[in-house]
Order: sequence, then structure tokens, then C-alpha cells
Amino acid sequence: MKNSRYIVYKALMRVEQDGAYSNLVLDEALSESELDSRDKAFASNLFYGVLERKISLDYIIRKFSGRRLKKIETEVLTILREAVYQLVFMDKVPDSAAVNEAVKLCKKEKLYRSSAFVNGLLRSITRAEERFPMPDESDTAKYLSVKYSCPEDITQRWINDYSRDVAEGILTSLSGRPPIFIRTNTAKTTSEELIKLLEKDGVTVRKALIDGALEISCTGAVTMLEAYKKGFFHVQDLSSQICCELLCVRDGDTVSDVCAAPGGKTMNLAQRTPSGKVFSCDIYDHKLKLIENTAKRLGLTNIKTSLRDAADKEKQLEMSDKILCDVPCSGLGVMRRKPEIRYKSDTGADTLPEIQLAILENSAKYVKPGGMLLYSTCTLNKKENNGNAEAFLKAHPEFEPAPIKLPEGIRRTIDESVNCLTLFPQTNGTDGFFIALFRKKQ
Repeated sequence: MKNSRYIVYKALMRVEQDGAYSNLVLDEALSESELDSRDKAFASNLFYGVLERKISLDYIIRKFSGRRLKKIETEVLTILREAVYQLVFMDKVPDSAAVNEAVKLCKKEKLYRSSAFVNGLLRSITRAEERFPMPDESDTAKYLSVKYSCPEDITQRWINDYSRDVAEGILTSLSGRPPIFIRTNTAKTTSEELIKLLEKDGVTVRKALIDGALEISCTGAVTMLEAYKKGFFHVQDLSSQICCELLCVRDGDTVSDVCAAPGGKTMNLAQRTPSGKVFSCDIYDHKLKLIENTAKRLGLTNIKTSLRDAADKEKQLEMSDKILCDVPCSGLGVMRRKPEIRYKSDTGADTLPEIQLAILENSAKYVKPGGMLLYSTCTLNKKENNGNAEAFLKAHPEFEPAPIKLPEGIRRTIDESVNCLTLFPQTNGTDGFFIALFRKKQ
């Protein structure tokens, strides 16, 4: 694989040292490379595989080296992770290629003194009867943490919140490339017409669980598709589409999306009320510009953007029939799309609930009598999710729980209040997501 391993190494170093976003780093690296499509696919699989499996890889390296990881230079550790991933998790890569290319990488990066160490460690793995030794299964959180490469504290949180079986289901979903879902722009076309146009461009399409939702693959660059350029769809995960469906927006409604960026839900909601208005708010002006550009591409003229901090009590909001609070969260439900989240020193899982509740309470003041308020996150953490939903109802007797009617085909994984729904990737193929629905009393 000419240069592909070196390109992956440099990209991994950028993520490791600079905290760069993985998808942006790899896209840039591959676009600047001269790799053919086969080598690009190899590089992509290797890059994301190393990021997803870093905890597992470090455990293996620690076991075979006998050294504490802190004693290994970051550059050497990155080369080792890349090579060990090939030896343990990539069946079609010859052992000799993985080992020899790692040694060459050391020399290319002038890590001459480390090349013998890297060579010896990797050859020990190739000779081992068990290349992936596991911790004792009696320590459930540690065992699952190493097996699925997820931090032990997150693994333990999921076990405590949802049970071991549910936790392992979440962990299983973290590996591999997640599906791509799109939302048909009903202001311009139908799902049937969109499917025909996408298939004409060689895209594989299948209908998802709710109307207007499609799953696509074999796309290449989505932005280059004719249907994208014509504004016939926008990319939006199935979980977010279900969220918009459950808000039950009717034509003529005034709707507010108080934490709108990147804007997928705003676009979905605007299509549901062509003669109404959607107020799309965010704290960052550059993100509002992105929302405006997407609305222009989709031909949606009923969206009004507003620079607004949803937690600021001084910032007024339009009185609305429906309000969506998709609050900032720890993001534990989207780790399969953003593998670097699992290695953050602090995801905010314990500190964000206070801010989230403040946004929900501030937004509640602008719901019309009889109107609906929807609270959502893209995380799997009861403290941010069910805990905030319960706290809100307890403090606001003017609201009542609005029972959620599940769309056909959507299934529950856990028992929870009738107005709450936690979506799990292993159950419905969605990202991890939480929805709570409230109605303001007349």
C-alpha cells in the first residue's frame, strides 16, 4: 500500500497532538494524496479502526511490551497502534507487511533507536497463540471496556443506567462505519422521485422506518450528487428524523428550534409547516450562515435565523406552537460517528445537566397554551436525559407529560415514562438519542 500507512500515521498524529477532528483530518489527507481508490479505502479503514480500537490496542501493547504506555514516545506508540490494528483486526494484511512497514515508518521518522523495540514487540504478537489477551470477565466494566475499546467509566455508566446486556449492545454498535440517512425535501420532490434520481447516479437506496427517511450507500461525495445540488434532500440521522416526527408539527404552526446548528432539524420542521414559520436559533453566527445556506439550497423560505443564547433569560423568543430544545450534550450516543469523543478527558456528562435544564426551562416560557415542548439529546446518559425530564416536570406544573406514539417499526429497548423515548443503535439502527415530550396545559 504505497504511502497509505504513512498518510494514516500523520493523520493520527494530528488527532493525537492537536485534537483535530478525525473526519476533517482524514478528508484533507486523502484529498491531498495521490492514492488510488483501493489505497484510500485501506487508509480510511486503518485510520478509523485505530481511533475506534485505541483502548484495545493500548491494552495489547502494554501486555506484550511490559512497558507503561507513558514511557513510550507518542510517535512510537502511534506507529505501534497502527501496526497492531493490522495484525489483530485486519485479516487480509500479511503479518510481514504490517511489521516491516512499521519498522520503515520508524526509520522514516528518524526513530532509529525505537525501530528494534517496535520490530520485537510486533513479532512477539505474530508468534503469540492469543494475539488479543483479555482481562478477567469477572470485572465486567474493565472486560467490556477492553473488548469494545470504550473508557471504563462510560462502560460502567451504561451498565448502571441500562443493564449489562443493553450496555454491551451499545458497545457492539461502536465498530464499523455507521449508516448514512437522508431526509427527502418534500418541498421539492417525493421519496419515489428522489430514489430514482439517486439510483441513476449509482447510489444504493432503501427506505428507512419513517416516511421521508432513506438510507444510502455507495455514494462517493454526497455533495457531488445531482439530487444534493438540486436541493432534493439533506443528510440527517434517523434518530433526528424521528425526533422531528414526534413533535407533530402541523402546517401553519409557529415552531422554534432553539439550539439549531447544524440545522438538520430546522430543515425537517420547515418542510412540515410550509405556511408557518420556523425560528432557527444558535449562539454562533457562522453556524447560522450554514443554516441559511442549507435553507437556500433546499428552497425553504419560511426559516428565520436568530443569534441567541438559549440559556440567556434576557433573550426573547417568539411565542410558538412547538418548541424543540435539542440541547448541547456529552455526545455519548454518536461515538460511532465521532470516535474521538470516547477519549475526551471530560465529556461533560456530569456537568452539562444544569445547563440543559436551564435551556429547557427558559424555552418553556414561550410555548403557547396547548403547545408542545420537546427536549432531546444525542447522548446515552440518564442524568442528562430522563433525570432532566423528571426534574422539569417536577418544577413546572403548568406542563404535563405528552405520551409518545411510536412510529410503526420503532421499538423501545428499556422501560421509561410514556413521554420519554431512548433510541439505541442496536434496536433501531439509529444513533443513541433521547426524546422527552411535554404539553403546556390550556
